[in-house]
Amino acid sequence: MIPVTFAKTGEHNLIKKVGGSSETRQFLENLGFVTGESVTVVNEISGNVIVNVKDTRIAVSKEMAAKIMV
Repeated sequence: MIPVTFAKTGEHNLIKKVGGSSETRQFLENLGFVTGESVTVVNEISGNVIVNVKDTRIAVSKEMAAKIMV
């Protein structure tokens, strides 16, 4: 398992675990980051990671993205 921040751009990955505090996990799950869901890194811009999850592009901070394990 690696954080999604280390995933290659354009590579499809499955979310294996969402870490962090219960509030952080709930926040990420509400955005669509749930175990078993496919996630793709689209780009990295000024400390934010843009990912595609559930056919939606979402920008999350690197700190948040580091809690999403693929």
